Amino acid sequence: MNYYFDRETNVKSNEVTTRAEIDGKLYTFKTDNNVFSKRGLDFGTRTLLESIDVKSISGDVLDFGCGYGPIGIYISSNTSSNVDMIDINKRALNLARENSKINKVDVNIFESNIYSEVNKKYDYIITNPPIRVGKKILYEILEGAKNYLKHNGHLIFVINKDQGAKSTIKYLENIYEVQVIEKNKGFYVIDCKND
Repeated sequence: MNYYFDRETNVKSNEVTTRAEIDGKLYTFKTDNNVFSKRGLDFGTRTLLESIDVKSISGDVLDFGCGYGPIGIYISSNTSSNVDMIDINKRALNLARENSKINKVDVNIFESNIYSEVNKKYDYIITNPPIRVGKKILYEILEGAKNYLKHNGHLIFVINKDQGAKSTIKYLENIYEVQVIEKNKGFYVIDCKND
């Protein structure tokens, strides 16, 4: 069984081109088999992006688990931030590189197993995290972000109520200053400030 958070895949490629309007702006994305949300922009990522006050985003931004790239591309196209995008899935990384060219953004994309290749601190880490990795690794990702955030930096992520949003919030309240910035059809957008 191949998952979108595996490094390699033997699943046959079947690229498709999708379009998404986010906050009134049109984006084109190539997607593929074995990459998260192959059919195009998923509701959770859309909710995340449309609930962020993008005008307040600046400095260094990390798109964690970038997939084919919608978060990093959206942030880069609407801010003057320096955007890094990481994933473990090679197919996703290749798509993200292609999509950054299609959408004319200048971003830095590289492979990383969780934070293994990350060597700087960020003002923002933004993610629709890979829930299917299980609670242990999910918490490792969310808690581990603290080591890669600047003082007063923000981890912003989306999680569904049915995937443990409330217990995740409770857990993270011991680590960050936590605020729910949006609830939409079971999806919670959560801002964790590193104080």
